[in-house]
Amino acid sequence: MSAWTATARQAANLARLSSSKSTSASSSQTASLIHRRGLAGGGDHHGPPKVNFWEDPLSPSKWKEEHFVIVSATGWGLLFYGGYKFFTGEKKDKKEEVFF
Repeated sequence: MSAWTATARQAANLARLSSSKSTSASSSQTASLIHRRGLAGGGDHHGPPKVNFWEDPLSPSKWKEEHFVIVSATGWGLLFYGGYKFFTGEKKDKKEEVFF
């Protein structure tokens, strides 16, 4: 269905362009009428589809890139924070003295 829509749009654009005058003002106007998709074609269609990390938590290679970055950064942050807390630790033998 979308192929028919795209074909109809192209035909309408070509008809509009061919009916316009060939002056310099109209040529710049017709250039703005041509629809170009650029990089709006969608995601990476090569390979298996990417999934959210909670749908398949044991396969990081199938995760979406942004989810992989978030989970990885969170993991590294927890690792550093845990190491910091382990090596600095809290001093349990502290005694607070109250002076009156």
